[in-house]
Amino acid sequence: MFAFDDSSTAGDRTRVAFRKLLSRWALPQYCIFCGCADTQSALCAGCRDDLPGHDAPRCPVCADLAPQAQTCGQCLAHPPRFSHVVCAVSYRFPVDGAIQRLKYGAQLALVDPLADLLARRVAGEPRPDLVVPMPLGALRLRERGFNQALEIARALSKRLNLSLAPHACRRVRDTAPQAGLPFDQRRKNVRGVFACDENLDGAHVAVVDDVITTGETLNEAARTLLRAGASKVVGWAVARTPRG
Repeated sequence: MFAFDDSSTAGDRTRVAFRKLLSRWALPQYCIFCGCADTQSALCAGCRDDLPGHDAPRCPVCADLAPQAQTCGQCLAHPPRFSHVVCAVSYRFPVDGAIQRLKYGAQLALVDPLADLLARRVAGEPRPDLVVPMPLGALRLRERGFNQALEIARALSKRLNLSLAPHACRRVRDTAPQAGLPFDQRRKNVRGVFACDENLDGAHVAVVDDVITTGETLNEAARTLLRAGASKVVGWAVARTPRG
């Protein structure tokens, strides 16, 4: 129905899995946070369990921190177009530094441990029909040479055997960085910034990003995907910036 999967053939996947197994046996990996040697992952269990907000109660809609895991006032007052957000951790030290090194330092070795962190959190979620990376503007794509959301989405979809739709949503104009704007201007900044040329009739779509701050960018992406026929849009992010 949705012919977007860019995954490799079964034979290719088997060879890749074998090479990864061989490399793990031959050379230990080192935790991206504490530096300890680990033959299984670049994120050790101790650091993973100690990351900020990994088990914190959150709003069931936007995933902002919420003491009783209740729907927050913002979501009650302004229900978003996306169904809900799932995030692995809070955008705090040391996660913020790792994501910044990926985005601005092109340290692509960080993609796999960050994707693994998210994969563990969303593994119990209903399986979406499509995984769509948050699009990056043309200017930032030229500056960085890659879209970190696409790299994380690609690694995530391979881990969970999900269909990746890398071009289902595109950004039609560049905008000012959301992080540099007051909260009340962020919705206006991203209005009409996305387009979708695909027929997503009835699709359950998961939009993958590295960080969600206010959720306005995700909300606009969800609006666009719903107009293209998607039945449900959820947000999957490695980290969520607490509003408070």
